[in-house]
Amino acid sequence: MVFAVAEPSVSSPTAVILSAILAVCLALVHLFSGNMRFLDRTPRSRWLSAAGGVSVAYIFVHVFPELNQGQQVIEEREGYLIEFFEHHVYLVALLGFGVFYGLERLAKRSRQQNEQENQKDTTDAGVFWLHMASFSIYNALIGYLLLHREERGIWDLLLFFVAMALHFVVNDDGLRENHKGDYNRIGRWILAAAIIAGWVIGRATEISEAAIAVIFAFIAGGIILNVVKEELPEERESRFWAFALGAAVYSALMVAI
Repeated sequence: MVFAVAEPSVSSPTAVILSAILAVCLALVHLFSGNMRFLDRTPRSRWLSAAGGVSVAYIFVHVFPELNQGQQVIEEREGYLIEFFEHHVYLVALLGFGVFYGLERLAKRSRQQNEQENQKDTTDAGVFWLHMASFSIYNALIGYLLLHREERGIWDLLLFFVAMALHFVVNDDGLRENHKGDYNRIGRWILAAAIIAGWVIGRATEISEAAIAVIFAFIAGGIILNVVKEELPEERESRFWAFALGAAVYSALMVAI
């Protein structure tokens, strides 16, 4: 059975409390990253590029090797859905990449149409709410995973937290550009609440290691797309050296730990 009502946690109370504090901190990133005015500039802020580098480094150095282990866990499970993913855990990462690529293209097209028809460089309401629903699920999954990282040790939890906090700063910048005032008034509160909701769900339910591997794979694909889409467009004038430095430093830290 994939989902079950949680038994009393085997994790230490201190670790659970720490994960709760970090979940709140991740929510605060959404609420206050817009106040970092130094990030809103062209050429792209070196800090945003470095944050993107850290996020991608975490995926390639830490998550992908873990997905390889998750593949082995999935192969040991029975059931139709699990059997489908038996040799395809990386397809789930590709799915995450594709889903968020589609969402980004939809937002860009909506902005272009609104600019042509209404002289407003923002998305329409339908695209905004689709983005909020999708990223709410994404954030809730990250909040859920945050709770379960502490089972692997405090350092693993902290590495995950730092990578996700910086990733949210990058995400916020892109969402704010697409949705403008709607994101500041409503969107950031929804996404902040989704993180807390994911953590709470994690305390109330327990899922199998195979299901966690599938969730992690989907998140990995989404993170790669959400970082790359912010760094690659020529008009961003991104800072490659900052991206590379962030990736190199965080990779070295993860290898050392």
